[in-house]
Amino acid sequence: MQINLEANYFTEYHLPLNMSQEVEDETTVNESYSVTVPAAVRREAGVETGDKLRWRVGEEGELSVELVKQEYGVFSALEPVDTDEPTDAAEDHDLIAGEY
Repeated sequence: MQINLEANYFTEYHLPLNMSQEVEDETTVNESYSVTVPAAVRREAGVETGDKLRWRVGEEGELSVELVKQEYGVFSALEPVDTDEPTDAAEDHDLIAGEY
């Protein structure tokens, strides 16, 4: 399984070719162009709430879907930094956002 951390804090998983079983199912695109990932596919691929599916259309018109796993706690290993200044995250955020 290939894992790549991306700047958006998701991890890209390429499922190995030797999955425990081949799973195939189909769904219908509804009026709002949404689809439901079938339960058997979700279980086999390990799709969880918060994960993303990356859709691609190849040059020959083939459609592929890639699972992008949500990573939690990506900043939990970071050490705090003491700036010797009091901070207020909400107020600081508003000040920075107003500069754009």
